[in-house]
Amino acid sequence: MLRNRGSRIALSALTCAASVALIAPTATAAPKPTAPLPSAATVAVPMIPEGIPVDTIAALAPAIVGAIAGPGDVSGPQTAILDTARQLLAALALPPQIRATLEKIIAFLDGSGGGGPELPPKDGPTIAQFLYPTIGKGCIADSADSVGTALAVPGPATLPPPGPKAAQTGFVFTALGTKSPTPDQNPPMTVQWLNLDTRQSGILPLTDEAKINPGGPATLSAIAETGSGRIVAVVAGSLTTQTDDAAPRTCGFLPTLGFFTVA
Repeated sequence: MLRNRGSRIALSALTCAASVALIAPTATAAPKPTAPLPSAATVAVPMIPEGIPVDTIAALAPAIVGAIAGPGDVSGPQTAILDTARQLLAALALPPQIRATLEKIIAFLDGSGGGGPELPPKDGPTIAQFLYPTIGKGCIADSADSVGTALAVPGPATLPPPGPKAAQTGFVFTALGTKSPTPDQNPPMTVQWLNLDTRQSGILPLTDEAKINPGGPATLSAIAETGSGRIVAVVAGSLTTQTDDAAPRTCGFLPTLGFFTVA
């Protein structure tokens, strides 16, 4: 949760990320990968452990979003992300759990692999939770905030409907405690993604077309043509929900980061 004295760092970083996200292109050219794709079983990044402040990890948000929105140079944006992660790793007095998470992020981004959560059962979908929950101020009521969670489902899978195919990724965002979303989401919640191995990138609105949790909490989704490879993604934006009153309620969620591999 973003509630301690250091949360100003996270809020500043995430606000910067949100401003950069507004200028992102819809896609970039996709040259062929120059190295074999990493194994989905060995390249993954875990959630931040329970009770650990997210401020340090959130400081990566501007570099991640800048890489997605930036030019298609293979070395420049990724190097900037890695430099930021290494600088954070070198900082003093990092909690062991944060240091371990940063080490896994660096291993993910530079392609060396290692670490990650246990894989789900073979007959179930691979679900990659985003690193930390996000906060929507005033989403439930004027004095009640919502906690938002995001996840990615690399295809092939059956969820979210109609199900991502091979080399596609499904994204799902849920705002806990809210009612169902309105048909018109303006401005929308978006997912912005970058394939580190092919340099494909894009931005998509998350919608209610799949009708997940029709009675609430509000759940939005999208399926993206991410291709195979290591993916970094940012989910952020606005959500408009039904209320008991006549007028819908609109609120904004700070960005949250996701790292995962599409086989």
